Amino acid sequence: MANLNKKTGFIGAGNMAEAVIGAITRTGVIPSSMVYASDVNAERLNMLKKSYGISGVADNLKLFSICDIIILAVKPQQMADVLQHLTSQNEYSVPRRKMVISIAAGVPLDKLENLLYYPLSKGEKENLPIIRVMPNTPALVLAGMSGMTPNRHALPDDINAARTILEAMGKVIEFKEDDLDAVTALSGSGPAYLFYLAESMIQAGINMGLDPYDASILTSTTLKGAVTLMEEMNEPPEILRRRVTSPGGTTEEAFRVLEKKKVKEAIAEAIAAAARRSKELRR
Repeated sequence: MANLNKKTGFIGAGNMAEAVIGAITRTGVIPSSMVYASDVNAERLNMLKKSYGISGVADNLKLFSICDIIILAVKPQQMADVLQHLTSQNEYSVPRRKMVISIAAGVPLDKLENLLYYPLSKGEKENLPIIRVMPNTPALVLAGMSGMTPNRHALPDDINAARTILEAMGKVIEFKEDDLDAVTALSGSGPAYLFYLAESMIQAGINMGLDPYDASILTSTTLKGAVTLMEEMNEPPEILRRRVTSPGGTTEEAFRVLEKKKVKEAIAEAIAAAARRSKELRR
């Protein structure tokens, strides 16, 4: 994996920021000596400094000034306040090319542009491409899935740099921004759907008399094995499912219940509802 050799700063030092920091420093994409972070929580910032050997910066403007890549990792509801405070300072400027990557769910590019661009000249705006990213929590274990959308000022080199960072913690696909609501519903929220299935399977095992620990191991290992099989066989899940479902057997009996309860339709409806909510949140 390529070494970007770019100073990279994180505004916000929560779990997703830590996931990216851990991925880029462990894989060598960006050395820890070139990684900076700022956060209102000094204890959290000190933990990241000790764990990953990065530098802490007390002031967001200083971080913005010294870094080539700035990753916005604050909570969506805090984004406006954080960026307004940054851009309201007289020293805020873009004298050389930088890139901003936002991993805040539900904050669209036009809002980020309005917040970051309003004090800048035309040339400075062109020097500050913005890339919006929708990651998910498996990034914490380098198994993430991210969707990304660049704005009009992002050049191929900017997009490739963002892709390199995101690929350090999993896979990434580039989308049109209108598709990010579906990405949010499918992969952003997706781990929760799988955790819900795992909860249900574990509880079913307990209900049938299994030890809770044994039910948990049976479930997690089965789910992990099924996903690995789907990836390595490179076949549609429907085909793999049918191979497990022998006529007149136990799996077929289970699917009679699932189809009677219209579980597939319910899952599709739930994901569509998540996408609708994602659209509502960005208005």
